[in-house]
Amino acid sequence: QVQLVESGGGLVQPGGSLRLSCAASGIIFSINAMGWYRQAPGKERELVAAITSSGSTNYGDSVKGRFTISRDSGKNTVYLQMNSLKPEDTAVYYCNAEIKSWDYIDDYYNYWGQGTQVTVSS
Repeated sequence: QVQLVESGGGLVQPGGSLRLSCAASGIIFSINAMGWYRQAPGKERELVAAITSSGSTNYGDSVKGRFTISRDSGKNTVYLQMNSLKPEDTAVYYCNAEIKSWDYIDDYYNYWGQGTQVTVSS
Protein backbone atom coordinates (compact mmCIF):
# COMPACT_ATOMS: atom_id res chain seq x y z
CA GLN A 1 0.00 0.00 0.00
CA VAL A 2 1.37 3.38 -1.01
CA GLN A 3 1.23 6.39 1.29
CA LEU A 4 2.34 10.00 1.03
CA VAL A 5 3.15 11.71 4.31
CA GLU A 6 3.67 15.47 4.44
CA SER A 7 5.45 17.46 7.12
CA GLY A 8 6.73 20.97 7.73
CA GLY A 9 3.60 23.09 7.79
CA GLY A 10 2.87 25.65 10.46
CA LEU A 11 2.42 29.30 11.30
CA VAL A 12 4.86 31.85 9.90
CA GLN A 13 4.94 35.63 9.66
CA PRO A 14 4.72 37.41 6.31
CA GLY A 15 8.10 37.43 4.62
CA GLY A 16 9.15 34.26 6.39
CA SER A 17 10.06 30.83 5.07
CA LEU A 18 8.91 27.25 5.47
CA ARG A 19 10.04 23.96 3.98
CA LEU A 20 7.55 21.22 3.29
CA SER A 21 8.51 17.59 2.85
CA CYS A 22 6.56 14.67 1.45
CA ALA A 23 7.79 11.10 1.64
CA ALA A 24 6.27 8.26 -0.35
CA SER A 25 6.32 4.83 1.25
CA GLY A 26 5.11 1.36 0.38
CA ILE A 27 5.89 -1.19 -2.29
CA ILE A 28 6.93 1.35 -4.90
CA PHE A 29 8.24 0.31 -8.28
CA SER A 30 8.79 3.81 -9.64
CA ILE A 31 7.62 7.40 -9.27
CA ASN A 32 6.92 9.70 -12.17
CA ALA A 33 5.96 13.30 -11.45
CA MET A 34 5.62 14.66 -7.91
CA GLY A 35 4.08 17.93 -6.91
CA TRP A 36 2.39 20.22 -4.46
CA TYR A 37 -1.13 21.62 -4.61
CA ARG A 38 -2.91 23.90 -2.21
CA GLN A 39 -6.47 24.72 -1.29
CA ALA A 40 -7.56 27.81 0.58
CA PRO A 41 -11.02 28.06 2.23
CA GLY A 42 -13.69 28.64 -0.39
CA LYS A 43 -11.28 28.16 -3.28
CA GLU A 44 -10.46 25.36 -5.67
CA ARG A 45 -7.35 23.27 -5.31
CA GLU A 46 -4.55 24.73 -7.40
CA LEU A 47 -1.13 23.64 -8.58
CA VAL A 48 1.75 25.14 -6.64
CA ALA A 49 4.69 23.30 -8.20
CA ALA A 50 5.53 20.03 -9.89
CA ILE A 51 8.70 18.17 -10.80
CA THR A 52 9.18 15.29 -13.21
CA SER A 53 11.40 12.27 -12.72
CA SER A 54 14.02 13.97 -14.91
CA GLY A 55 13.95 17.14 -12.81
CA SER A 56 11.89 19.47 -15.00
CA THR A 57 9.83 21.86 -12.91
CA ASN A 58 6.61 23.80 -13.30
CA TYR A 59 5.25 26.51 -10.99
CA GLY A 60 1.98 28.29 -10.46
CA ASP A 61 2.20 31.94 -11.48
CA SER A 62 1.59 33.22 -7.95
CA VAL A 63 4.63 31.43 -6.49
CA LYS A 64 7.22 31.83 -9.26
CA GLY A 65 10.44 33.27 -7.92
CA ARG A 66 9.47 32.57 -4.29
CA PHE A 67 9.00 28.80 -4.08
CA THR A 68 11.37 26.04 -5.13
CA ILE A 69 10.46 22.39 -5.62
CA SER A 70 13.06 19.63 -5.45
CA ARG A 71 13.14 15.88 -4.99
CA ASP A 72 15.38 13.17 -3.65
CA SER A 73 14.58 10.14 -5.78
CA GLY A 74 16.62 7.85 -3.57
CA LYS A 75 14.38 8.74 -0.64
CA ASN A 76 11.13 8.98 -2.67
CA THR A 77 10.75 12.46 -1.20
CA VAL A 78 9.71 15.81 -2.63
CA TYR A 79 10.37 19.17 -0.99
CA LEU A 80 8.88 22.62 -1.30
CA GLN A 81 10.99 25.54 -0.10
CA MET A 82 8.73 28.52 0.40
CA ASN A 83 10.30 31.96 0.81
CA SER A 84 8.86 35.47 1.04
CA LEU A 85 5.57 34.03 2.22
CA LYS A 86 2.46 36.15 1.93
CA PRO A 87 -0.90 35.92 3.74
CA GLU A 88 -2.45 34.75 0.47
CA ASP A 89 -0.25 31.67 0.61
CA THR A 90 -2.32 30.47 3.55
CA ALA A 91 -3.87 27.13 2.62
CA VAL A 92 -3.75 23.40 3.14
CA TYR A 93 -0.88 22.06 1.04
CA TYR A 94 -1.24 18.62 -0.50
CA CYS A 95 1.47 16.39 -1.89
CA ASN A 96 0.73 14.50 -5.09
CA ALA A 97 2.66 11.76 -6.87
CA GLU A 98 2.25 9.48 -9.86
CA ILE A 99 3.35 6.09 -8.58
CA LYS A 100 3.67 2.65 -10.07
CA SER A 101 3.53 0.13 -7.25
CA TRP A 102 4.38 -3.54 -7.35
CA ASP A 103 0.67 -4.25 -6.67
CA TYR A 104 -0.43 -2.29 -9.76
CA ILE A 105 2.56 -2.40 -12.03
CA ASP A 106 0.59 -1.88 -15.23
CA ASP A 107 0.37 1.89 -14.94
CA TYR A 108 1.04 4.98 -12.84
CA TYR A 109 -1.67 5.93 -10.36
CA ASN A 110 -2.26 9.26 -8.68
CA TYR A 111 -1.77 9.44 -4.92
CA TRP A 112 -2.44 12.27 -2.47
CA GLY A 113 -1.14 13.09 0.97
CA GLN A 114 -3.39 14.04 3.86
CA GLY A 115 -2.45 17.73 3.65
CA THR A 116 -0.53 20.08 5.90
CA GLN A 117 -1.72 23.51 7.00
CA VAL A 118 0.37 26.57 6.19
CA THR A 119 -0.74 29.82 7.79
CA VAL A 120 0.95 33.13 7.02
CA SER A 121 -0.07 35.77 9.52
CA SER A 122 1.39 38.41 11.79
